[in-house]
Amino acid sequence: MIVLITDPLFYLVAIPAVITIGISKAGIGGTGSLATPLMALVVSVPQAAALLLPSICIADIFAIWAFRRTWDRKNLSIMIPGATIGVIVGTLSFKYLDPAFIKLIIGSIAVIFSSLKFIDYLRKKIPPPPVGPNIIKGGFWCAVCGFTSFVAHSGGPPLNVYMIPQRLDKSIYMGTLAIFYTYVNYAKIGPYWWLGQFNITNLSTSLILLPIVPIGIFIGLWIQRRIDDVLFYRAIMTLLFATGIKLLYDGFIGLN
Repeated sequence: MIVLITDPLFYLVAIPAVITIGISKAGIGGTGSLATPLMALVVSVPQAAALLLPSICIADIFAIWAFRRTWDRKNLSIMIPGATIGVIVGTLSFKYLDPAFIKLIIGSIAVIFSSLKFIDYLRKKIPPPPVGPNIIKGGFWCAVCGFTSFVAHSGGPPLNVYMIPQRLDKSIYMGTLAIFYTYVNYAKIGPYWWLGQFNITNLSTSLILLPIVPIGIFIGLWIQRRIDDVLFYRAIMTLLFATGIKLLYDGFIGLN
């Protein structure tokens, strides 16, 4: 017997959330971090994560195809092992975590990092030269990313703390993220199943949402091909800040 979520308010929120995932995978990295906070307006954070994972995994296939020729091998050799540690920690601690506290941590990282960059821009401070891949920084932030991505699909803020200072070409940036997130998201499937996140209601509802994914992909590709690198990174920082504020708000509300 197929059981679906029938609340119209849920779909009013879920459809834009899935579209943001497609946009993130195809064009503007960071928008996908808005999906879980949006869904958490109508369902719990664990259920939101389970409902979104199938759409995210399908969107990852599109992203891999779109950016299959542009990715950074050295970065991925650092990022994937770090994320693996984060996913393992997330799996083992999932049932003991307070989702509101996790939102506060992710939101704080996003707001502080993006605010510092904005202050530098207002002061017209000349940005430092791009940095290269770093095993220690990359391993740490990608482990945090793997953990927060597992818990709430909100790996963007900690990952961008590592990626933004490199100022990669936008195609290489998106290609590297496409491969990285595909690995992380497919690595979640087994643990989510083991934790009982994939019940019949969640899976059936996720199936209904899958046709929305290509809409977001198309919008994202359209945007990505029409803005230059400077505007691209400014857009990411703006979205990162907005996501952080939303997560902080949700976290405080959840704790109270």
